Amino acid sequence: MKDAPTEDAIPEREAPAMSVGNAAVWAMASQYVTFAIIFATSVVISRYFLGPDEVGLFSIALAAALLLAVLQDFGLTRYIAGLKQLTQDEIDRCSTVALVFSLIIAALVALAAWPLAQLYDLPQLTSLLLIIAASYFFVPFAVVPLALMGRAMRFSGHFGVSVGGALIHGAVAVTLAWLGFSAFSLAWATLASAIAKALIAQALQPARPFPLRLDGLKPIIGFGGKTSALYITGALGTRTPDLVVGKLVGLTATGLFSRATSLAEQLRMLIAGAIGQVFYPTFARIRDSGKPLGPAYLRICAGYSVLVLPGMAFLSLAAEPIVMLLYGEAWIGTAPLLTLIAIQSGLMICLPMVTELPILTGHINRLIGYNIVETVVSIGLLAVGTHLAGAEGAAASRIVYAFAFFAIYMRFISTVVGFRVMDWLAIMAKSLLVTAIAVAPLALAYAFWIGPGEMGIVPLALCAMAGGLAWCAALFLTRHPALRDMRDTGLPIYNSLRRKLLSPREAVAGDRI
Repeated sequence: MKDAPTEDAIPEREAPAMSVGNAAVWAMASQYVTFAIIFATSVVISRYFLGPDEVGLFSIALAAALLLAVLQDFGLTRYIAGLKQLTQDEIDRCSTVALVFSLIIAALVALAAWPLAQLYDLPQLTSLLLIIAASYFFVPFAVVPLALMGRAMRFSGHFGVSVGGALIHGAVAVTLAWLGFSAFSLAWATLASAIAKALIAQALQPARPFPLRLDGLKPIIGFGGKTSALYITGALGTRTPDLVVGKLVGLTATGLFSRATSLAEQLRMLIAGAIGQVFYPTFARIRDSGKPLGPAYLRICAGYSVLVLPGMAFLSLAAEPIVMLLYGEAWIGTAPLLTLIAIQSGLMICLPMVTELPILTGHINRLIGYNIVETVVSIGLLAVGTHLAGAEGAAASRIVYAFAFFAIYMRFISTVVGFRVMDWLAIMAKSLLVTAIAVAPLALAYAFWIGPGEMGIVPLALCAMAGGLAWCAALFLTRHPALRDMRDTGLPIYNSLRRKLLSPREAVAGDRI
């Protein structure tokens, strides 16, 4: 981006560097490549170097740091993406805010290190948290460049930053784990990754916080203050599980629970997380054009649910053979936890963007209230479940929490976005039917062929392939609404399957839609 006169708007919104389709391709490429690197790193480290107790120790440290680090973005990504016009002065001010709040986060994490080590009676937590705290010195040099590239839909830059950071993280983590650094290998890898992301982001999209701009910060601080309240309450709900399990059950259970949560989240992000980066600026454009958001939102719900629900259902059913194949016997305790957490992860995606769209449409004050209620319910259910049944109780509480999430947000988000709940339910009914058909081959294999404890990679792969074919057929048999978007993307498989599964008359009619 070239420097603009001080108060001249930078016209990247009117002439974006990428179309939505190209942005989605780059976002997916970034997600898939980053996933492959992170996933391979976790498998190698868990299978050959670190045990559940060592991973549990790092998970507690990271969860504590992330609980404080929710302020690091200070809403800047959404603030920049939501601006109708962007000036160089605004970029400079946002860069200053990013630096100030990252320094605050680094100081808070460092100050919390010793008290947390005393609370958990784990002296190593102090050093781990100090290393993680150092990584936040480099975060501000990536936050604003990424926000600018996201606003301009230039997700090729996101690809470079994400993949570069993941490569450095993986290389440092595996090397240090091999050298015997235990949980500290992951902490040093976190610091190295932050440095790499900062350098790459600045090379692709310079946005430095120097000299500091302390004038005109009121709109940024006001927006950031409200979004930070959301971040804090949201973090209490999403970051506390490892802390609660670690305190009530112990390091080994925390490691098993953390690995189950991480695996479920990685698969969810692999299936649908990449496109989510494109949605916020896309909805901002729809809002600016004056068009209704409801139809586009229901299309997202249809696409997310029909992709993620079958994937997470398969992961839930195949938890035992997957854990054995990836991590080995030492991690088998992860399997029952993964079965439950995968279900929760699949359910939650069915009502997406409950934070982003209220912010975009100016309902942030009401959103904060709903978010506080959600957080209280989440932590309460987690504490009760962990107290009653340890790590398995904690995992089971996540399913109850998913249904509570729907009860809390459904009426609010349907009013804000503008869609009928009955239309959403009709989409979910079809997605659940597609899910049942997709996982049927694996369920039948368990019943009539081979049990989960004996299933190796070949029969599991065969079941996955059969499930994929069943999923494709179910999409057409149910006339799932996501088919329209698949056709619009020009996927070759769509036209091929449509010709095979529909009658000639139906196929011609479909071309007219």
